[in-house]
This record gives sequence, structure tokens and C-alpha cells, in this order.
Amino acid sequence: MPHRPYWKGHIRLSLVTFPVRLYPAVTQSEKVRLHKYDKDTGQRIHYQNVNEDGDVVEADDIVKGYEYEKGVFIPIEDKEIEKLRLESKQTIDLVQFADLSSIDPIYFDNPYYVSPDSKLAQEAYVTIRDALKKSKKVAIGQVIIANRERIVALKACRKGLILETLRYNYEVRKAEKYFEDIDPNTESEKDQMDLALELIKRKSSDFNPTKFKDLYQEGLKEIIEAKMEKRAPRVKGEKMPIGKVISIMDALRKSVEQSKGGKGSESQVKSTSKKTAPKKSSAKSRSRITR
Repeated sequence: MPHRPYWKGHIRLSLVTFPVRLYPAVTQSEKVRLHKYDKDTGQRIHYQNVNEDGDVVEADDIVKGYEYEKGVFIPIEDKEIEKLRLESKQTIDLVQFADLSSIDPIYFDNPYYVSPDSKLAQEAYVTIRDALKKSKKVAIGQVIIANRERIVALKACRKGLILETLRYNYEVRKAEKYFEDIDPNTESEKDQMDLALELIKRKSSDFNPTKFKDLYQEGLKEIIEAKMEKRAPRVKGEKMPIGKVISIMDALRKSVEQSKGGKGSESQVKSTSKKTAPKKSSAKSRSRITR
């Protein structure tokens, strides 16, 4: 069974409305997170709201505002912000359709699985899903999620629908200034291009995320387990081999020769044995420091 929904509301397309639930499609819960502790007492370090004089300020005494001059701000109340929000907080209003290719990938932010909120909603849900599949379009709309008004793209995904929040135009830096030093008249040599295309061909295969391991996380788990078991870590960092490159042609030619062993990149991806997350210590030893 899925976890508790992150958001509940309706999808509205013209006169068609049906209830849905949103679930985050990605998770950070499996990641090992490090915290800060007092090395002498083992107590966790926490942070407080303090002003510029270092005095602790209670939550009730904190207001939001905009600083228009150094040390001078205009207070903005929550009720004033609420008036700016969309009229309906619980409705995803679909206002247009677009080709997926027309949306630059840099605008995509967070993905959510969309489920119908009742059996009665499934008919409309399936109709929208199939229509998006056949038209090869995505639906664009707006909604308030986590107190923030967002642009969203609704796409067909396997048996269901997936909704992705999109960044606003002002949030995306323009690429032109980062590429301005690249000479537009520079063209690649034909021989180099042929070798590069051959290398791409030999290393092409369907993307399989299970073939890639987060070596940092795997190593961090091993270090923690080793400290808990009072032994040396079994995993050591590996240095990438550095070869002397005479020219791009030589590098491409050698890369093509090394890839003759087989099609695809599976053999090029380092994999490590799957490790379980370290067990949390008991309440009695929670403040004890294990070195």
C-alpha cells in the first residue's frame, strides 16, 4: 500500500473534474544523513532562531518581511500572502497541452505519482491518461503545493499519471552567457566525429538505474557499520586511472578499441554488493560516541 498522500484535491479540465491523490515519486529516506554532535557529551547540536545580537527570538515574535534598505524592512503578514494565491487551493487546473519536447528539461523539478481518489474517479482518470498517450501531449496547469503556487505538467506514466512541478522562467539562469566563449563557427573534424559516433554506438544500451551505485552512500554505510562493529572498513576509495592523452583522435581511437568487448555500458559501471543501512543504536547508548 502507498504511504499517506502528500496532497489531495481535484484535477479540472474544462468541465471535467475528478478527485486525485499525489504521492512523491522520489525519496531521500534511504540516504544516510550525518548530524552534528558535541564531541565531549555526545549530545546532538540544535539550532535556534537568533537575532543579529545573538539573542534567542521566540517563534511568536518572528515576522516575515522584505529588506529594502540595510536594516530597514517592510513586514508582510501571512493573510496578505494568502490573498495572492490561486482561488482554489485544492484543484489542479489544466489550461493547455504541449509536446513534451517543447519543454526544456531544465524546467522540470519534482515528480509525483497521481492516483484516482475513488473508484468513481477512475473513468475520467483513465480517459485523460489514454488521451495523453494517444495525442503524445502533456497537460500544463497550475496548483498550490506546500503553500507555493506551481506550474505543473501532467503526463501518462505506465498504468497511470505522473505530475511534475516546473520551475518558473525567472528561476532558470539563461544559458547563453555560459556558452558565449564557444566559437559558433568551430566545427568538429570528420574523422573525430566518426570515431565519436562509433564510440556512442558501441556504448549505447537502455538505461537501467539499478546498474549504477551511489558509491559515496555505500562507503558511508560501510564506515558506520565498521565503527559499530569495531573493525576496519572493507571499502576503500579507488583512484580513477589517469592516462596520457596525446590528442583527441588518439583518445577516441583508444576508447573505441577498449569498447570492442561488447555493446552497452554495463561492464563499464562499477557495482558493489548491496549493503543494508546501519542499525540505529538503542536508547541507552544513543548519546555514546563510537569512534
